[in-house]
Amino acid sequence: MLFWVIAAVLTLGGSLAVLLPLAAGPKASADGPSHDLEVYRDQLSELDRDVERGLIQPAQADQARAEIARRILRLDPAAEKAASAKSSGFSRLLATAAVLAVPLVSWGFYAGLGSPDLPSQPLAERLTKNPADSTVDELVAQAETHLAANPSDGRGWDVLAPIYLRMQRFPDAVTAYRNAIRLDGESAARQAGLGEAIAGEAGGIVSSDAQAAFDAALKLDPANVKARFYLALGMAQEGRNDEATAGWQALLAMLPQDSPWREAVVAALSRAGKPKAGPGETAGGPTRDQIEAASSMSAEDRGTMIETMVASLDEKLRQNPRDWDGWSKLVRSYMVLGKADQARDALKRGVAAFGADTDEARRLAAFAASLGLAATE
Repeated sequence: MLFWVIAAVLTLGGSLAVLLPLAAGPKASADGPSHDLEVYRDQLSELDRDVERGLIQPAQADQARAEIARRILRLDPAAEKAASAKSSGFSRLLATAAVLAVPLVSWGFYAGLGSPDLPSQPLAERLTKNPADSTVDELVAQAETHLAANPSDGRGWDVLAPIYLRMQRFPDAVTAYRNAIRLDGESAARQAGLGEAIAGEAGGIVSSDAQAAFDAALKLDPANVKARFYLALGMAQEGRNDEATAGWQALLAMLPQDSPWREAVVAALSRAGKPKAGPGETAGGPTRDQIEAASSMSAEDRGTMIETMVASLDEKLRQNPRDWDGWSKLVRSYMVLGKADQARDALKRGVAAFGADTDEARRLAAFAASLGLAATE
């Protein structure tokens, strides 16, 4: 009932604020017939003064008086007032109807669709409602509120960390996993989750910190699938494709048929073993014949051969620039050869090829940063 009283008072106040000025009627216009009549009278007086000073001939003055008289006769104050009153009356009627229609229509809609008796739900009350009736965001907010008041609750951090991970809130996930490990101790799941969060924060790059977390997980559980998968991924990112492939194949052999990891491992093996420059070779990599020939070369000749292959990879990327693996190999190769400027130039060209705001460009920049290289622009 209180709601309807308040709504009625507000509606009445708003309506009166518009209706009262309308009821007062229009103000007298300064440009009406009475004003014109005063102007013509001033013109007649001025005309008489000009005749007295000899500025105008009497005959001309008579003609001017006759013209002013005709203009005065054309004035019709009564008709003007009637037209003005009719127009203003119609405008006031239309405006009044519009002002009254707004609250009537809005109240009618609200009465049928609204819920004035529904109690308010402040945030504090929404956070304490049944979890089964809460959204994921509300559950996360509940957990964050609890941990803000109880930062030493390791169990709370342990529960919240994987949720942050699924929501791709990687920095928050890193903090939550570190707190859970600090308060409740190490476990394979916590260390593997921490490694995944660190890699996610770096744009998918398995950095040294992430590798350390995955290694810790394997010490606690040598069969931890997540740790083994990401360690193999780190090898692939470093160019150790044979080791990465071996790691993924061993992982695939131990996975049950219904494991959700099988698809990811098969896809990773497909990417690692996909030829990109012809049968028996990877993009920019040496063939078996080249490897055998290099074993019998001098150090200088081997260096020349490596530089030739790197230059070949560089040329292929200029023709087909949308190849993330190729760019990462090129940047790494230039860094190994000690050509930091050319590595930086390759990084810039790779970022430009994908677009600076794309995931591929961010991954490439993060990969280069892990090698100690950062773009200057």
